[in-house]
Amino acid sequence: MKKDSKIYVAGHTGMVGSAIVRALKEKGYTNLIYKTSKELDLRNQKDTANFFEKEKPEYVFLASAKVGGIVANNTYPADFMYDNMMIEMNTINSSFKNNVKKLLFLGSSCIYPRLAPQPIKEDSLLTSSLEQTNEAYALAKIAGLKYCEYLNKQYKTNYISAMPTNLYGLNDNYHPENSHVLPALIRKFHEAKLTNSKKVIVWGTGTPKREFMFVDDLAEACVFLMNNYEGNETVNLGTGKDISIKELAMLVSKIVGFKGTIEFDTSKPDGTPRKLLDVSKLNSLGWRYKTELEEGIKITYDYFCKEKNLRGDKH
Repeated sequence: MKKDSKIYVAGHTGMVGSAIVRALKEKGYTNLIYKTSKELDLRNQKDTANFFEKEKPEYVFLASAKVGGIVANNTYPADFMYDNMMIEMNTINSSFKNNVKKLLFLGSSCIYPRLAPQPIKEDSLLTSSLEQTNEAYALAKIAGLKYCEYLNKQYKTNYISAMPTNLYGLNDNYHPENSHVLPALIRKFHEAKLTNSKKVIVWGTGTPKREFMFVDDLAEACVFLMNNYEGNETVNLGTGKDISIKELAMLVSKIVGFKGTIEFDTSKPDGTPRKLLDVSKLNSLGWRYKTELEEGIKITYDYFCKEKNLRGDKH
C-alpha cells in the first residue's frame, strides 16, 4: 500500500476496525474511507455494490462482523450466520467486481475444530467437528475464508485471510450477556467493586484455557500482512500464550481492585477446552506481538473507566 492508496476499513466503529484505522493513521496513510452501519448496511447487497462502484477502494480490510460471546452465539445462531454471511459475501464480491487490488479478510480462531491438536495450526481447518456453542458464527467465517480462496484460485485475485485469537482492548463490548469473556469479567469485577460485593460468580469451571491479544497489536499485524503477505493459506494472529479462565479472573480482579472472593458456576457451559493458536507462520514472516496480557488489561480497564466517566454512568 502507498501512503495515498484508497483504503476502505469495513467495520471501523468496532473494536478491531477502529484499531486498524488508528494503526493506518499512525503509519501515515491518508486516504481512508469508511461508513458507519447506519450509513451503509453491508448486509444489503445493492447498497454495498453501489458504495464500491462509487468509491472504488484499492485496498479493503474486512473487519465488519456480528460478534458476541458464548451466550450470544448460543442464543442467536441464525442471526450470527445470516448477518456474517451477508456482510462477507457482499463485501468480498463487490471488491472483486470493482477490481480491489488486495483484501484482508478477518476470521476467528473459533473456525477451528473443538478438539484440534494444540497449538492449532492453520491446516487444522475442517479436520473435525466445531464447537457447538459458536458453530453458526464459525461456519459463516469459514465460508468467507473459502470464498476468498476460491476467488484467488479461479480469478487470480489477491485476497488474504487472517484468523485472530481472542481480542480485547479499546472500544470493546461490555454488554452483560453478549460480550466476550475478558470484557465481561472487567465489567463484573468493576461493578462488584463499586457495590462492595463480597463475591463475583464466573461462568463455568474456570479450567478452559484461552489466548488473548491486545487489539492494537492485532491491527499492527493486519497492516503488516497487507503489505508483506500474499498467498492462499490462512495466517493465525495471536501471541502463542494462553491462560486459564480462573487465572484470568484472578488477574482481572487484581487489576480492577476487587477485594472479595471468586466463585465458579459449574452449571454453565465452558465452551472449547483450549484454543491456543500456532503462530509460527506469522513469526516466520517477521512479526511478533508487543503487549503482554497484564499491561493490555490495565490499558483497557483505564479506558473503560474513562469512557464510563465521560458518559456519566453509575457503573
